[in-house]
Amino acid sequence: MNALEMTAVAFSITLAFSAGAMAQALSQDEYKSVTDRIASDYEVGKKSCEELAGNTKDICLAKVVGRERVANAELDARQEPTAEKLLDAAGVRAEAASAVAREKCDALAGNTKDVCVKEAEADEVRAKADAKAVYKIANANETADEKTADAVKDAREEGVEAREEAAADKRDANLSLAKEKCDVLADGAKDACLEAAKLKYAE
Repeated sequence: MNALEMTAVAFSITLAFSAGAMAQALSQDEYKSVTDRIASDYEVGKKSCEELAGNTKDICLAKVVGRERVANAELDARQEPTAEKLLDAAGVRAEAASAVAREKCDALAGNTKDVCVKEAEADEVRAKADAKAVYKIANANETADEKTADAVKDAREEGVEAREEAAADKRDANLSLAKEKCDVLADGAKDACLEAAKLKYAE
């Protein structure tokens, strides 16, 4: 998930706590229409992938499955526009992007493939960590709506904690990726690489 997509996720989660942003739920007919379209798009996409072969087919299928999962998650968030649902949708988006990225890694080999997989995993962790932080901050701000001194203070502390948790998750993911990149080296060079990685991503 790129920075632009993550910004959109953050914005949508924050908006979920605005009374004016709460969209009206779809009618039963509208909901069925959207679910039918999602199912139809999935079948069409899956059929188009069957014409391919090998890793290209696997990537195609991963994209189709990912689009269906994201569409259903976003539909749920649209039907029930709470921060929790929006957070779930953000997680599904991150997982879908990671699944496609990992399939692309299958065309590689050795350490290059291992690094590629770690990169995909790290991207997913970073995206989820950022979304979770935005959710926690928005939730804390909502509970502080009465604007009392204590409530505002608690909201700020919750925000700091959420950012720290996100930073820790991303730091762990970055360290794991850096270590994988070091594996291609040998002896002293590998040790130096690992030490540099630990220093760079130390708490």
